[in-house]
Parts: sequence; C-alpha cells; structure tokens
Amino acid sequence: MLPALAGLAFLVLPLVGLLWRAPWRTLGTRLAQPAMLEALRLSLVSATIATVLCLLFGVPLAWLLARVPFPGVRLVRALVTVPLVLPPVVGGVALLLVLGRRGLVGEWLDRAFGVTLPFTTAGVVLAETFVAMPFLVISVEGALRAADARFEEAAATLGAGRWTVFRRVTLPMAAPGVLAGAVLCWSRALGEFGATITFAGNFPGRTQTMPLAVYLALETDPQAAIVLSLVLLAVSVAVLAALRDRWTGTA
Repeated sequence: MLPALAGLAFLVLPLVGLLWRAPWRTLGTRLAQPAMLEALRLSLVSATIATVLCLLFGVPLAWLLARVPFPGVRLVRALVTVPLVLPPVVGGVALLLVLGRRGLVGEWLDRAFGVTLPFTTAGVVLAETFVAMPFLVISVEGALRAADARFEEAAATLGAGRWTVFRRVTLPMAAPGVLAGAVLCWSRALGEFGATITFAGNFPGRTQTMPLAVYLALETDPQAAIVLSLVLLAVSVAVLAALRDRWTGTA
C-alpha cells in the first residue's frame, strides 16, 4: 500500500499544485487576452486538420497492416510505431531533413512549386500529424483485428466491391476503434511541443500553439502559463472522460 500511495501521490500532487496556484479570480480575463485566444485558435485548428489527415491516411494504413499479409509487415508495423518512442525533437529534426528547403523532398517542393513548409502553419500541422498518426493506426488496426473478417467475405461473395465492403462493412465494425483513435490523435496533436518548435518554430499568430505559448509564458508571465496549462489539463480530462469505456473499463 505504501509504494502504491507514494506512486499515486507522485502522479496527482503536481496536478493539485497546478489547480492550487491557478489565478482563478483573473482566469477569465487572462483567457480573453488576444495572444492566448490566438494560441488556442491555432492549436484547435491545427490539431483538427492533423486529425483529418491522420484519418485520411492512417485508416487505410491500419487496414493494410490488419488485412493484407505481405513480406515485411512486421517491419512496416515497427516503423509506423517509431514516432511513439522517438523523442519529438528528433522527429522535428527528421522532418527538417526531409521537408526543409534543403531537404530530400522540401528542396524539390521549393524549386518546382515555391512551397516552403518549415516555420509555417502548414509545418505545425505536419509536425502534429507525424507524432499523432501512430495512435490512430494502432487503435484502428486493433479494432480491425478484433472484427470478424467473415462478414467482409460474405459481402464480397454477394457481389459487393472492395470500396463497398470497406465502407458498408469494415468501417462500421471498426468504428469504435476509429473514434477512439481519432480522439487520442487529436489530443496528442493538441499537446505536441518538441517536433512543432523544431520544425515550425515559435512565431505568435503563425506557429505558436498552446504548448509553445506555455513554454514562452513561463519566462515572462508564469500566471499565464498556469492558465494555459489549465486549459490543456481540462482537454486531457475531457479526452479521458470520452474514452472511459475503452481505457478505464467504467461506465
């Protein structure tokens, strides 16, 4: 019991300290400041766009890993999950080396189309997509593996095409996993810091998301940092509440 209580205290006390030191009387005023509202807006928009991109590319990738046997599938699955354990700053450096103006792909984009991704809002979205997509892929792949493939085979036998089977049979069976993965993906994108500051920078109104604003406010206005941290904490609690049936096993 003593080690368990010590571990619980270690996890809970920092959150209690955050709530205890929060400037509750000026909370509304601080949240209404233009810089905070801009950081909040940018965070919500970029996280939502990143989640849409993760759904667009992550769901087919999860289906490929779960339904199509091919040589090297284990290696591909390992590569997909690398961003989960990769330090986010390293991910940002990797994105710079590929999509930067002198990167493997970024140099071609800049020369052929005049497209520059680093230190832009699009760079924020790409950084968040890179670190968040594995959460979606793992969740959806698990849901697809748990689903009974015989229903898909029966639909194909009755004449349904691949797209019809995927849309009318596969996706409805995997819907809980897709929803859970999308929520986790969105929350991870919202809290992304390392890859964002490395690949997109910290420019107010353009690339400064809420985690970056917290980092900057710690040096100039600690109370503002606490307020922004409270917003991110509230989002985290909301995510846990939304996924309580899947992750905590409670109703």
